[in-house]
Amino acid sequence: MDHLWSPWRYKYLTGERTREGCVFCGLAAEQTDEQNLIVHRGTHNFVILNRFPYTSGHLMVVPFAHASQLNAIDEAAAFEMMQLTREAEGHLRSLYRPDGLNIGMNLGESAGAGIAGHIHMHVLPRWFGDSNFMTTVGETRMLPEELSVSWQRLRAAFLTIA
Repeated sequence: MDHLWSPWRYKYLTGERTREGCVFCGLAAEQTDEQNLIVHRGTHNFVILNRFPYTSGHLMVVPFAHASQLNAIDEAAAFEMMQLTREAEGHLRSLYRPDGLNIGMNLGESAGAGIAGHIHMHVLPRWFGDSNFMTTVGETRMLPEELSVSWQRLRAAFLTIA
């Protein structure tokens, strides 16, 4: 059996945690959206760029309510989560012109959730060849756009809808 490694994620997995409590709850409570990479705030959810993205434009839709299971949020939050996921898909397709998208949620640490205590929906653009030897072997992510630029572009896209 062959093994592929993603060593660039090691920094995320082993890095010192500088925030007490839930990272998503802490970010939502602060009013520094640009610094925290929050591109949009809805009534029940917010949309945030992943600080350790797999690709440029890697977004997450996160409920304000702290919940570790999808069935633990109320209907309004679940409905808005899907609405914002759909909006995120449209903005990513328009701004980044990807070949496809990954949309999904990992529930629980064993399922791959990096932040298992607070559910969040990933929405990320994908291109043919975006996973190559640089990421898996060279410990280097190939992100053609800085997070600050992604934030500006996506923030503007969400503001056009509001």
